[in-house]
Amino acid sequence: MLDRALLRVSRSQGIKKLVTRAPVTSHVVSRFVAGEEADDAVAATRRLSATGLRVSIDHLGEYTTDRAHADKIVSAYLLLLDRLHEAGLSAWAEVSVKLSALGQGLPDGERIALENTELICGAARTAGMTVTVDMEDHTTTDSTLGILRELRKDFPDTGAVLQAYLYRTEADCRDLAYAGSRVRLCKGAYSEPESVAFKDQNEIDRSYVRCLKILMAGEGYPMLATHDPRLVQIGQRLATDNERPLDSYEFQMLYGIRPMEQQRLASLGHLMRVYVPYGTDWYGYLIRRLAERPANLAFFARALISKN
Repeated sequence: MLDRALLRVSRSQGIKKLVTRAPVTSHVVSRFVAGEEADDAVAATRRLSATGLRVSIDHLGEYTTDRAHADKIVSAYLLLLDRLHEAGLSAWAEVSVKLSALGQGLPDGERIALENTELICGAARTAGMTVTVDMEDHTTTDSTLGILRELRKDFPDTGAVLQAYLYRTEADCRDLAYAGSRVRLCKGAYSEPESVAFKDQNEIDRSYVRCLKILMAGEGYPMLATHDPRLVQIGQRLATDNERPLDSYEFQMLYGIRPMEQQRLASLGHLMRVYVPYGTDWYGYLIRRLAERPANLAFFARALISKN
């Protein structure tokens, strides 16, 4: 129930105004969001890369209902990629995109989103970087995977994202565990009906492990997106059991969450990538992070009352 309540809060303009105007808000948000401009994302990438961490940068925004706004999102990514390349950070960075921000929900949206993502992928290739296509709510899963298949014809290194809380994900993992296929496995951050998704946290964890076993035993490149210490340990064990070299998979965590653990994994030689969001549309992103797990809500609450 808590996650649904928080997701309703994420859509409340009144509560958004209250939160964004609170004196402590900028201090708290800066822990989870790199900033509002491309240069802020570049600066965060520079800081993280200096400590051996890689990044995946997301320009915040989704559910575009206007073609001009989708074009604006594309321009923001092209600027970001150019700035990262100019800063000499291409080896450390990639970008993550949400197809709903690129026009997927518009009339003829699949074509528009595909064309917009192709523009971003082309710019990323020129800059020596890759693109990962984020997964959103379950109503877009088939569309997103279809667009991904088209993208991979010309950009085979385009990353996929699968969500372990969906019943279908084990089958999707089998389909995508082929050579050269980059797959980020996360638990899932949207409020989904029981008809399509596990609701119990233990069931979600078990599904994550089943999916991870498929990806680790496959020929692709698994990207383990989790902050859960147990799942991190299981991922390390599965990598060992499948005799995977350290450069054949990676761990991923969110900007501002468990930074010491990020450094610990990097110090052990693991590829560790930080998901770095930036942009003015940070409110909905932040609320979803709280909705994912009660621990995130406690973490945020401590941050709100902390001055350090």
